[in-house]
Amino acid sequence: MISTLEKEITYRYLKTRKQDGFLNIISIFSFIGISLGVAVLIIVMSVMNGFRTELINKIVGFNSHVTVKPYEKSINLEKLNDKILKVISKELILSNSGEAIVISKDYTKGLVLRGYNSKDFAKLDVVKKGNLIGKSNKLSRNSISIGKELSFNLDLSIGDRISVMSPVGIETIIGSLPKQETFTITSIFDSGLADFDANIAFINIDSLESFFDFEKKNRYLEIYLNNPSNIDKIKIQIQKIFDNAFVYTWADINSSLFSALKVERNVMFIILSLIIIVAAFNIISGLTILVKNKTKDIAILKSIGVLNKSIIKIFFLVGVIIGTTATFFGIFLGVIFSLYVENLREFLSNTFNISLFPEEIYFLSTMPSEINPSSIFIISLCSIFITIIVSIFPAIKASKLDPVKGLKYE
Repeated sequence: MISTLEKEITYRYLKTRKQDGFLNIISIFSFIGISLGVAVLIIVMSVMNGFRTELINKIVGFNSHVTVKPYEKSINLEKLNDKILKVISKELILSNSGEAIVISKDYTKGLVLRGYNSKDFAKLDVVKKGNLIGKSNKLSRNSISIGKELSFNLDLSIGDRISVMSPVGIETIIGSLPKQETFTITSIFDSGLADFDANIAFINIDSLESFFDFEKKNRYLEIYLNNPSNIDKIKIQIQKIFDNAFVYTWADINSSLFSALKVERNVMFIILSLIIIVAAFNIISGLTILVKNKTKDIAILKSIGVLNKSIIKIFFLVGVIIGTTATFFGIFLGVIFSLYVENLREFLSNTFNISLFPEEIYFLSTMPSEINPSSIFIISLCSIFITIIVSIFPAIKASKLDPVKGLKYE
C-alpha cells in the first residue's frame, strides 16, 4: 500500500519548479521520447498489419483458395459430390491456364491466360464484387477480359481487338510458326493489385485449350472456401479426397512473401523498441539527478522516521508515473495517427508533390491501417515494464543515502 505521505511527496517531486530547470528538461524529454516511441511502434505495427490483411484479401479474392491439379488421370468429377467438400466449399470451378504474348500497337508483353466458361467466370469474386467494366456473361470464344493496368499500358478499351501469340507452333511449308489469334475485349476487371491487373487475362476455356493444344483431361479444379483462413487444416482434408492429384493453396504460393512480411514486422518491432529503451534511460538520469538534488529532503525524511521502503516507493513512483503517462499518451497519439494515416499520406503527397506509397511497388493504391488491440497491449506492457526496470536502481540508491552525511554537507 502507498501511504498519504508517500503520495504527497511523489506529487511534489513531479511538479515543475524553477530551481529544477535541468531536471524538468530531462523529465520532459523522457516523456516525449517514450510517447513518440510507443506512438511510432503502434503506427508501424498498424500499417504493417493493415498491409498484410489487405494483401491477403486481394490475393485470396482474386485467386482460388485451393487448386487441385491432376498428375496423369483427369480429376474424377464424382468426387465433387463429396460431403466434406460440399461443407467447406462455396464454389467448385474447372479451369485451365497458359502463358502467351500479347501484341498491340508495336507493344509486346508476356501474359498469363486463365480459361473459364461464361457461367464459371461470373462466379469469380473479382466479377461478383462489381470490379468489372463490361458484361461478365460474354466470355465466349474469341473474347477476352483484361486487367485495368494492362488496359492503361496498351491504351485499350472495351470493343478493341488484340493479338495473342501462343508458344505452340503450327507446321507450315516454311517450318514451324507460333500460333496467333485475335481476341475482342469484352470486359476490363480491377482486382485491386496492379501486378495481377497487368499480367493476367481471362478467356473462354475452350478457346484456351484450342489455343495451347491442351486436353480436357488436364483441367484443374479451383476450390473457393467458406472460410479460407484455416487453410492448412482444409488442405489436408482436400488432399485425402483427391489423393492422386497435386493440391496447393494460396498460402503455399505466397508463403515466401508472407514469411518476409512476418520477419520484417518482428524486426521493426525490435528496432523501434530501442527508441523506448533509450528514452527510458533518460528516466534513470532524471531520477539520479532528482536524488542528488533532494539529498537534504531525503535526509530529513529519514531523520523523522520515514522508512527506506517508503523512500524507494517515492522515487520508484516518480519514474513509473512518468513512464506510464507517457505510454498512455503515446497510445493516444499512435491510435489517432493510425486512424488517419491515409489522410496524412494524401496531404503530404499533395503538399510536397511526392509519392509516399507507390502502387507499383506496394501493390495497393491506398495506405492500409489495422489497429490490433493485442499489439497495443503488448507495446504498452513492454513500455511500462522497461520503465519499471529503469526506475528501480535510482530508487534503491535514494534509500541507501546516509541521513547524517546528507545533512552534514547541506
